[in-house]
Parts: sequence; C-alpha cells; structure tokens
Amino acid sequence: SCRQALEQARVAAEELEDMKAVAKRLEEENAELRRQARHTEKEQRSLCSRAESLQEERLLTEGQGLREQIQAQAARMASLEVSGGTVAMVGGAGGCV
Repeated sequence: SCRQALEQARVAAEELEDMKAVAKRLEEENAELRRQARHTEKEQRSLCSRAESLQEERLLTEGQGLREQIQAQAARMASLEVSGGTVAMVGGAGGCV
C-alpha cells in the first residue's frame, strides 16, 4: 500500500545517507593512506641515500686502511733492504710476510 511504499522509501533514503557517510569515510581513509605512502616512500629514498653514503664512507675508510697497510709494508721492505742489502727471500716467502 501507499504507507508501505513511503516507509520503504524512507528506509532506502536512510540507507543511502549511511552509504554516503561510509563512502566519505573510506575516501578520507584512502587519502590518509596515500599521504602515509608518500611519506614512507620519501623516508625510504632518504634511508637508501644514507645507506649508499655510509657504504661509500666505509669503502673509503677501508681503502685508506689498506693504503696505510701498504705504506707500512713498503716502509718495512725499505728498512729490510737498507739493513740487509737486498730482500730476495724473507722467510722463504718470496718477499711476502
């Protein structure tokens, strides 16, 4: 009857409003998640850049340490050459200690 149709229309209108509210909330959550994703991506790029810098720094430090070891070894070799004439065989290792 007419009264039932009006009641059904009222219920349908309420459900529509509820769905609109849910849709709006989901859009807001989606916007927040996108903002968080952009922030996370930016943070990740920053961390990757920092990791690369640290890796380069570590390699430079290792390289410097190796240079210092080589210089020390060269100084020892020069010292042996001066004190012993020549360094043909040190400890039977062909000059390598």
